[in-house]
Amino acid sequence: MPEHSSKRYTDFQKNITDDFMIDTKALRQEQIEKAQQVIRHDSFVTTSTSAIPASMPFTPELIAGADVGFEKNGTVTRAAIAVLHYPSLELLEYQVARIDTVLPYIPGLLSFREYPALMAAWQKLSLRPDLVMVDGQGIAHPRRFGVASHFGLLADIPTIGVAKSRLCGEHPPVGDAVGSYQPLMDHAEQIGVVWRSKKRCNPLYISIGHKVSLDSSVFWVEQCMKGYRLPEPTRWADGIASNRPFFKQTMQKNL
Repeated sequence: MPEHSSKRYTDFQKNITDDFMIDTKALRQEQIEKAQQVIRHDSFVTTSTSAIPASMPFTPELIAGADVGFEKNGTVTRAAIAVLHYPSLELLEYQVARIDTVLPYIPGLLSFREYPALMAAWQKLSLRPDLVMVDGQGIAHPRRFGVASHFGLLADIPTIGVAKSRLCGEHPPVGDAVGSYQPLMDHAEQIGVVWRSKKRCNPLYISIGHKVSLDSSVFWVEQCMKGYRLPEPTRWADGIASNRPFFKQTMQKNL
């Protein structure tokens, strides 16, 4: 980031913190309390008639991906949600919401910064997905309440956390072969799975968001792969949010 941009961002962080007088202790306590409301087993309602594996209690017909980014030196929060048909993984709808950033970046409290834009994008959708993969942590969080869990609880929708990096926990080295995995552990509790989605790429950190078990979370991420590091739902959301040329051209052609 250029020096002048860095200074503007630092000033923004200071101003927004001063304006809101953030009670971080209260927010952390809220995370602890809301984490108790997260459903960690499969609790899924769908009208799909597709054949499903015997071990899977549901098959989603519409799977969405959600991603959040920031613009204008952090003063604007941007959320994108892409809705795909399953099993074709064809893009059916996308929505982007931009709102004024409500909180500065505070480690461990990112979901409070991101969920308002996610909810704004969610409310713009005409299609209601059965399952949402969120680019971020679910229960793989120090207080077991990352953005995938926070959003899932607020929207009352099954969610999966699909993060590109580790926030907390430890794991053994993951094998190089696609599909290799290791449990992500924190204080003797399994909080996720570290899963190799593509060779020569860093693994993904998959965790329960809300209303989806860990086994089902890994299964559905795997079902949504098309040879890239990210599953198609979050790959689309990331591409749309970033306004990348390929995704922009494809959207204009298909929608």
